[in-house]
Amino acid sequence: MTTESTHRNVVCTRVFNAPVERVWKAWSEPESVMQWWGPRGFTCPIAQMDFCEGGTSLLCMRAPQEYGGGDMYNTWTYHKIDPHSRIEFVLHFTDRHGTKLDLSQTGHPPGVPQEVRHVITFKPVGENQTEMTVTEYGYTSDEAHDLSKAGMEQCLDKMSEMLEG
Repeated sequence: MTTESTHRNVVCTRVFNAPVERVWKAWSEPESVMQWWGPRGFTCPIAQMDFCEGGTSLLCMRAPQEYGGGDMYNTWTYHKIDPHSRIEFVLHFTDRHGTKLDLSQTGHPPGVPQEVRHVITFKPVGENQTEMTVTEYGYTSDEAHDLSKAGMEQCLDKMSEMLEG
């Protein structure tokens, strides 16, 4: 049995050259999410957003051809939304209909939790800048933690390019 003390959380903090309202929209509007969700080379052809407490969004991440070109789906079920300040949701790996998948049968590395709790915080800094921190909870292996952190860092690179473009 895994205990809380063996869990590793992914924490990524960025300062964007954009006001909080614009960074917030990157998480709340489908057109924006579709521009940054997924590591480099991946696309997000579907972002069906139900951005409200209790709502669930369905997202598709499409791999580039060199990684097989497959689609991977997940849902974000929102538990807390404090406008322009904090978003809390649980990510589930799903099929295209939003049905939860058993990760032991999906090719994910050991140590990825069945549900990944996320907390995103937004803080205005400087003039028209935003500090945003994404925390993902519950990884139990270094490999799963490191892969998720690398993926999120690449997503945030894409978000930065979108916000500054």
